[in-house]
Amino acid sequence: MPDDVLIVGAGPAGAVAAIVLARAGARVRLLERAAFPRDKLCGDTINPGTLGLLRRLGLAAAVEQRGLPIDGMIVTGEGGIAVEGRYPVDQRGLAISRRDFDARLLEQAIAAGAAFERVAVREAIVDGADIAPIVRGVVVDGSGGRRQLRAGAVIAADGRRSTLAFGLRLARHPPRPKRWAIGAYFEDPIRSTFGEMHIRRGRYIGVAPLGGGISNVCLVLPWSGGAMARATSSACDFRDPPGLLRNAIAAEPALRGRFGGRVPVRDPIMLGPLAVDVVRGDIAGLLLAVDAAGFIDPMTGDGLRFAVRGGELAAAAALETLSHGWGGVHARLRAARQLEFASKWRFNRTLRALVSSSVGVRAASAGARFAPGIVRKLIVQAGDAQAVS
Repeated sequence: MPDDVLIVGAGPAGAVAAIVLARAGARVRLLERAAFPRDKLCGDTINPGTLGLLRRLGLAAAVEQRGLPIDGMIVTGEGGIAVEGRYPVDQRGLAISRRDFDARLLEQAIAAGAAFERVAVREAIVDGADIAPIVRGVVVDGSGGRRQLRAGAVIAADGRRSTLAFGLRLARHPPRPKRWAIGAYFEDPIRSTFGEMHIRRGRYIGVAPLGGGISNVCLVLPWSGGAMARATSSACDFRDPPGLLRNAIAAEPALRGRFGGRVPVRDPIMLGPLAVDVVRGDIAGLLLAVDAAGFIDPMTGDGLRFAVRGGELAAAAALETLSHGWGGVHARLRAARQLEFASKWRFNRTLRALVSSSVGVRAASAGARFAPGIVRKLIVQAGDAQAVS
C-alpha cells in the first residue's frame, strides 16, 4: 500500500511534520540521506517561544533532558558595550546540539508511527503538462538501487539546498545578501547559562554554552574579500574556514581569552550562501517546508522556531490535501506562514541591515550605552518570550 505522505528530510521540520501526520493516522515515510545522529551547523539554541511550541506538541521532555537551560542573552557591540538581557522569570530557552536535538525528534517521529528510510532523493516524479504539473512521488537511491516511491503528497523538508525545490526551479540563491557561516565546538573555561551575540560591522559571532565545558562558536559574515578582511584583520579567505574563525576570535577581546589558541573539539563546519528565495511554489502534490520554502540566516535564533512551526503547518496542509484535494491549499499555507512568521522576518531583516551598516552599528552601540533597556526588550522579543509585569 503506498504512503499517504512522503517527507524528504528528517531534520526538525521533517520530523515534526511526520509526528503530526502519524498522530493523525496518516501513512507517512521520512526519507533522509544522512545517518543519524549527525552534526549540523547551527546556533544550537532553542528560544523560549520554540520551547513552548515543543511543549504544546508534547515533544519537549526528551530534548530538555539533554539540553542546558538558558536564562537569557548577552549582546555586545563595538566600543566595549555589553548588555545582559534575562528572559521573564517563568521562561527559559535551551541550548542543545543539533546532533542531539535532531536525533531526539527523529526517535519521536518513529515512535509515533512514521516509517524511516535512509536514502538519497534524486528528483521528483512529475506527471502532467508543464501548465498543470503534479508531483506524484520521488526517485531515490538506496542500498537496493534506484527506485520510485509514490504518495498522495510530498513535503520537501530537505533544507536550504533542497533537491526538490531547486530541481523543480522553485527556489534560488538571491544575489544579496550572500552570507556564510562557520561554526565549531570549543572547550570553554566559563560556565554560563546565557547565550551570547557579539555584533560588529559586517559580521556577528554567536556563542552557545552546551554544558560539559563545551560551547558552540559560530561566525556569520559576508562573502566579500574586503568585508572579510575588515572582519578578521587578516588576509585569510573562504578557502580557509578554520583560519577565518580563528582570526575572528582573536580579534575579539571578550572571546580570545576563552577560545583563542584552542583547537576545536571537531573540525569547523562552513555553510553558505545562507539566503534562499522561493521563486514559485504552487505545484500540486508538493509542499515546501521551512528552509526549502525560503531561508534567511536568523541571527536572532529563530531558525528552530521556523522549523518546528513550519513543519507543523506543512503537516496540516498535507492532511487537508488528503481529505479535500489540492484546491487552494498552497494559498492557505502561504497565508498561514505569513501570519506566523512575517513579523519575525521583518525583525530579522531590520537587525541584519543594521549589522551591515557601519553607521548603524555605531548608532546601535551608542543607543545600547545610554538606553540598555531597549536592548533587553529586543532580547525578549527575539526569544519570543513575553515580558512579565
